[in-house]
Amino acid sequence: MAESRHAPPAPEHSDRHPDDRLERTLSLTDATLLVVSSVIGVGIFLTPGVVAANLPAPSLFLLAWATGGLLSLAGALANAELGAMYPHAGGDYVFVREAYHPTAGFLVGWLSFFVIYAGTVATLAMGFAEALGTWVTLGDAAKIAVAIGITLVTSWINHVGVRPGALVNNATAVLKIATLTGLGVLGWLFTPQSPAAVVATTTGDALPAGGATLTGFGLALSPVLFSYLGWNASVYVASEVRDPQRNLPRSLLLGLGLCTALYLLMNALYLHALPVRSLAGEPRAGEAAAVALLGPVGGSVVAALILLSILGCLNATILVGPRIAYAMALDGVFFSGAERVHERFRTPHVAIRVQALTAVGLILLLQSFPSVLDYTTFAIVAATIADTGALYALRVRQPERPRPYRAWGYPLVPALYLIANAGIALAMLRGRPLECAVALLVTASGLPFRAAFASRRSRGRAP
Repeated sequence: MAESRHAPPAPEHSDRHPDDRLERTLSLTDATLLVVSSVIGVGIFLTPGVVAANLPAPSLFLLAWATGGLLSLAGALANAELGAMYPHAGGDYVFVREAYHPTAGFLVGWLSFFVIYAGTVATLAMGFAEALGTWVTLGDAAKIAVAIGITLVTSWINHVGVRPGALVNNATAVLKIATLTGLGVLGWLFTPQSPAAVVATTTGDALPAGGATLTGFGLALSPVLFSYLGWNASVYVASEVRDPQRNLPRSLLLGLGLCTALYLLMNALYLHALPVRSLAGEPRAGEAAAVALLGPVGGSVVAALILLSILGCLNATILVGPRIAYAMALDGVFFSGAERVHERFRTPHVAIRVQALTAVGLILLLQSFPSVLDYTTFAIVAATIADTGALYALRVRQPERPRPYRAWGYPLVPALYLIANAGIALAMLRGRPLECAVALLVTASGLPFRAAFASRRSRGRAP
């Protein structure tokens, strides 16, 4: 027998779903490095050129990255409270379900699984194929084949156990932290600022005629927020984290703090190497900056780091995403079989397969990296608005429920986060209407499935 559908209730949490058979094997270190691996992927190396194109001034460029980190921190504070309250698989699906209505939770779960996580897997896989082009010549068809292949291989790693996936995350996260820190520090201490960057610095931050617009800042935050995606990774695997009431909040804050510091260090290094106008539109900002400072050797080092970083982030995303489908299937609101746990490997293997097939479909459908990026980022903004709002709803609806951690700055900080994300969503609707429309249509497509799942549950309970 390869799999099992039912089990007695887990003893350590009486409100845990009685059929949840995932085991608590992840430590605080595992959960923290899962956040780091989830966040630091393709974004920091490829998207700064997009940010600089929208904000062609060093101060605004760095402000956008700092703002993205602060926005993510505000969301992390809210999710720390929610995750400690509900240490279950599924993340925002569970929070929104409990705060509003099962249908609202379903739509957020549907959006999170099919758009955010499957879309991010597709984006990272395509980014990996693009980065591989530094080493070998690949045509368009070959890049698609590489993206599909790396998606399937990494899905298999997570199919055979949560510990193999966690070990890959830990190793790649430690290597990324050490390499990025070393590159940033050595780049500042031992390489002179490029002559063009010196000129740009001494002439100030003058903007072109017309200056920067609020819409431009909002559009710049799209790739920034994509680059921070993953700061809430540990809440989705909460039913596999040991002592989650303590370790979930700590993992979110520690992981995001490390990532924000590294992002600011690296973007300051980019401006040390290149003037912001040269950085604008540069598709491989990390390599371009390393070449400017260190020559061809620096470009090769960063190219290798990009491959490692993307691979680690892809592995983390593939580990996290299936837990959403798994949690929904436990409630009977997803495709039958996704609730199954492999008897030997203790993984939600059917949900992993569903995510892999969905990501492959997105790779074939949305073959432009920026298109997939905006498609997923708009969904991230929408989902985080919903789960941050859940914090307010649950404070009212369940005031007596134990809260091992309370969000710092409530109610002001979460409110600022909601307002900022609403502004970003409006800017994206205006600047990227096609990608936003696709995300909304995918969300709406879940409604008939929700009705079908409800009908199936009713028939199953009929005498």
